[in-house]
Amino acid sequence: MEFFRIRRDIPFMRYALVLNAISFITFALAVFFLVTRGLHLSIEFTGGTVLEVEYAQAADLEKVRGTVEGLRFGEVQVQNFGTSRDVLIRLPVPEGVKQDQVAPLVFAKLCTAEGGAVETKAYTTPQGEQVSRPSCVKAGAEPLKLSRTEFVGPAVGDELVTDGLKALAFVVIGIVVYLAFRFEWKFGVAGIIANLHDVVIILGFFAFFQWEFSLAVLAAVLAVLGYSVNESVVIFDRVRESFRKYRKMTTPQTIDHAITSTISRTAITHGSTQLMVLSMLLFGGPTLHYFAVALTIGILFGIYSSVFVAAAIAMWLGVKREDLIKSSGKEHDPNDPNAGAVV
Repeated sequence: MEFFRIRRDIPFMRYALVLNAISFITFALAVFFLVTRGLHLSIEFTGGTVLEVEYAQAADLEKVRGTVEGLRFGEVQVQNFGTSRDVLIRLPVPEGVKQDQVAPLVFAKLCTAEGGAVETKAYTTPQGEQVSRPSCVKAGAEPLKLSRTEFVGPAVGDELVTDGLKALAFVVIGIVVYLAFRFEWKFGVAGIIANLHDVVIILGFFAFFQWEFSLAVLAAVLAVLGYSVNESVVIFDRVRESFRKYRKMTTPQTIDHAITSTISRTAITHGSTQLMVLSMLLFGGPTLHYFAVALTIGILFGIYSSVFVAAAIAMWLGVKREDLIKSSGKEHDPNDPNAGAVV
């Protein structure tokens, strides 16, 4: 399926040096921000407490933030969660305070700020179990409710960091092996450099803007790795096909033809994917916001890197027809459309 077809090959490789210089500068800036600013890790990695509070009316986030900061537990993150009445509060691991005391202290402070008093009430779960939960009462009503509390210890956070790095390493190794076996080692090297280029730039954006780096964002980074390598595989496969079909073309001309012939497919695939990601970005709320941001950056740079990084590096590594096609010792007519076909 094609929306359009470009009849004349676009000379992408003619500008490969300039565009790769831009890529290198962007990559270097991303590394610089990662080293100097670092990532703003969420409590999944650093440890801490999460509270979900439901207000009876639309919550005043600035008031909530000021109330919680008054406890002096450290840097506090306050944001709406789902609706304007639901508030998500993230707190680091405080010093000198037992972890099981943090959530009750915060809820009591928020309740007092609303003019209420904390009472312990018994509830019956859908499974029939009797549980007690603190409740904020004001003139017979509840100005706010404690929906959920969650604690992540520092040891668990360290384990998640280690496991995340292992997952990234295994994905990278798997991609290199896959490309090397399917095509040729030069394509494997080019593909993984392009994919790491995308990952580092995503991390550079998060370091520069100090966006929160959570498990959802890590999942987006791993998804981008697979998504980007898929685009590289499509281009590499078309390069191999073009080597077989057009025997008088030089390597740069063959790569230009392969990229040009896949532009319509790229527009359809990436355009439809970005529409879905955009819907998550606009309507997914705070939970999916940075996940969608990471995917958006990855999709845009994934297209760029597959064309101007992976293909160009493969060209400079000296990939040629003989690397991909075993000679049969018989010359074919270059005008024969079936030249080089394998039955």
